[in-house]
Amino acid sequence: MAKKNLAELLVDTLSAAGVKRVYGVAGDSLNGITEAIRTHESIKWIHVRHEETAAFAAGAEAHLTGSLAVCAGSCGPGNLHLINGLYDANRSRVPVLAIAAHIPSYEIGSRYFQETHPESIFRECSHYCELVSQAEQMPRILEIAIQTALAKRGVAVIVLPGDVALREAINSKPRIHFPEMSTTIRPSDEEIAKVVGILNESRKVTILGGAGCAGAHNELIELAGKLKAPIVHALRGKEFIEYDNPFDVGMTGLLGFPSGYRAMMDCDTLLMLGTDFPYQQFYPEKATIIQVDIRGEQIGRRTKVDLGVVGDVQTTVRALLPNLTEKTDDKHLSTSVQHYKKARKEMDELAGGEVGEKSIHPQYVAKVINELAAKDAIFTCDVGTPTIWAARYLEMNGKRRLLGSFSHGSMASALPQAIGAQLVYPDRQVITLSGDGGLAMLMGDLLSLRQLGLPVKLIVFDNSALGFVELEMKAAGLLDFATELHNPDFAKMADAAGVLGLKANLPEQVRPMIAQALSHPGPALVEVVVNRQELIVPPSVKLDQVMGFSLFMMKAVLNGRGSEVIDLLKTNLT
Repeated sequence: MAKKNLAELLVDTLSAAGVKRVYGVAGDSLNGITEAIRTHESIKWIHVRHEETAAFAAGAEAHLTGSLAVCAGSCGPGNLHLINGLYDANRSRVPVLAIAAHIPSYEIGSRYFQETHPESIFRECSHYCELVSQAEQMPRILEIAIQTALAKRGVAVIVLPGDVALREAINSKPRIHFPEMSTTIRPSDEEIAKVVGILNESRKVTILGGAGCAGAHNELIELAGKLKAPIVHALRGKEFIEYDNPFDVGMTGLLGFPSGYRAMMDCDTLLMLGTDFPYQQFYPEKATIIQVDIRGEQIGRRTKVDLGVVGDVQTTVRALLPNLTEKTDDKHLSTSVQHYKKARKEMDELAGGEVGEKSIHPQYVAKVINELAAKDAIFTCDVGTPTIWAARYLEMNGKRRLLGSFSHGSMASALPQAIGAQLVYPDRQVITLSGDGGLAMLMGDLLSLRQLGLPVKLIVFDNSALGFVELEMKAAGLLDFATELHNPDFAKMADAAGVLGLKANLPEQVRPMIAQALSHPGPALVEVVVNRQELIVPPSVKLDQVMGFSLFMMKAVLNGRGSEVIDLLKTNLT
């Protein structure tokens, strides 16, 4: 039997770990690895147009499957392009392995062409990053990297010089297998008793749930029923908490509902379950706060905590339930739910419709997407206003999924994440809510949709601006500056790339064009020209924000931009 080189051993090890594809852009330092993938039966090379796309796509795959996903970049600039997507994966806690090819090992330290120090550069966005310089290190270093990514739910990086990848392997096959981890973590009986004691004595309990509630929906609903507690969710918890939930009162935070904000501020005890919700100003100051998290280092990081326990949500709630006394007073719950229904009605009214309207509300676009999308659709959204519309208007039902750069907050994630999602689930509908700024940033990967044969549907919110940045400037009392986008015709560019391109300029065009795109068998893009002056009202408006907008309007008038003020007022006060 012919001897294997390290690249072939690497691919065999990835296959043993269940990896099905590697995302990347080919380059000479990756030649050994791409050749090993070319001749391997069970792993495919997914050729994209930008390495940042590769990392985001791998992160999306890991998010949807919970299994290891892999991306790769050639030496120097190639693997540096992975960094933004890897930061996102690491902060989103999804298992991704990055293969950072390196310059020839004998040139390291000579300031060689494309030389960087990836083992230093990637350390900030990974749990593990090591250089393979000897054949004897493989596959052990690779297996440690895989185990670290899976165990810590984050990024691991292997730095592999191109010449080392072609050396003869000392070991001929992987040493270990990688069973799926299903560990449960439970607080001690004493800690459970303390949590129960506080909850039983509390009159008004509110639950704040995050992504850690995944898999614990039934337990969460039973808990809320016993406590008569409204459930507020963070954005990353939306897809796991919102559906089939009579206790749901919406999100809080900058993107949320006033009902979610009020339910937290009015409680006497806040029970945080699996959330690292970051905005300190949205936590109650006087309530007793209990935090349950599988990562002990997160307890008390965002707000003062009276009792913190380490445990996964499902196991911890199961331990709590038999010991809780069911409450009879549901006033706090019913008031919160009624407030949510009122807020929900107002949000739906803001979306408007096509009859008699001249401009397109972006909320209306999101509402139509929600109504027309499949029951098991996978949505990806760009940061800024598309994330807001997704958070407020897309309805989760236990089958739908929602991906975005919710922790890292990167532009341009929607299209790359859609690529990863569609490859994992080729028979499911994958829809992006793309910003015009976000799409333009990595627009080259429109070509990947055609080349890979992926029927992704892109809905582009074209307001010719970095819309959320403009709003932040106005709220701070600044004239918006450097935010205007002179966009191309995205629909025509899609057509040129071999993607169905449609463009809606009028409200009555929105629904039929989105319906046409969703029924199209291949990739499709719908560019919707939406109102630039649409305001996003946070759940709590503070005096400094009101003063900021007033100052902005005064400055705009004095600088000859009074027409913008008139448009702003017409859009948001009518």
